[in-house]
This record gives sequence, C-alpha cells and structure tokens, in this order.
Amino acid sequence: MKQLSILIISILTTTVLHAQQTQGTIQKEKWHWGNANNQDTSTGYAQALKVGNVLYISGTVARVVNEEGVKRVYSGLERTLKQYGLNFSHVVKENLYTTDIEAMKQFNYVRKQFYNGDFPAATWVQIARLFTADAKLEVELIAHFPQ
Repeated sequence: MKQLSILIISILTTTVLHAQQTQGTIQKEKWHWGNANNQDTSTGYAQALKVGNVLYISGTVARVVNEEGVKRVYSGLERTLKQYGLNFSHVVKENLYTTDIEAMKQFNYVRKQFYNGDFPAATWVQIARLFTADAKLEVELIAHFPQ
C-alpha cells in the first residue's frame, strides 16, 4: 500500500511538472502612466496589459460622480487606449463600479459621448467602497485590436 501511494504521488508530481513546463509563459506588454517599470510596484498592478490582440485596462477612478468626474475617468481611459493606437470603438467590455449608481445614471450622457453610439457590453455595479476610500467611481475596459 505504501509503495502504491508513493507511485501515485510520483505520477501526479511528474504530470503537474510536465504541464507547467509545456504551458510556457504568456507574452505580456504592460503600460503604466509613464512609469519606467510599466507597472505600479507599491500596489501591484499595471494600468494596461496587452496579451495577443486583447488589451485589458485597469480601473480608472474619480473622487466624485458628476460631469467633471465622469469626463475625467473616460479621458484617462481614452489616453490609455491611445497609447496602443486604439479608441473607444475597439472596446468590447466595460465594468463600472460606483458608490452612487443614481448619480452615474444622471451623468451617463458624458460616458456615452466617448463611445459615439458604438457601445460595448457593460456591467454597472453599485458598491460600498473602492480601494481608495475617497474614490466614488472606477471603470475598467477590455479592448480588441483589429485583425
């Protein structure tokens, strides 16, 4: 029985090691607001990460949910998209988190101007709090590069 257990553990370990070796690494291209490391090492994230023909953009935040705050968030996202030669027409998914969904509904017209009528799949969620205590709105995007 002991030999059988050792044999099973040995086979499982070999299988896991083989799977890890054959998977290889993912080619990632990062960008982070002019940071030479292209990532924020204190918090541990990159503003944007490109894998293949997909761009993942981390949440951009505002301290207020009003016309200026919404415009600031989407202008920041636009700047990130432009770093990769993209614009809002390339966005396929938007996740929006806010502490005040009613205010966001009121200022949705600002958001809609950035999409110019070509809206992505979107999820809006009201939450109790964001990572930074004084932040009230955070939006993250997924965009695809043209083939």
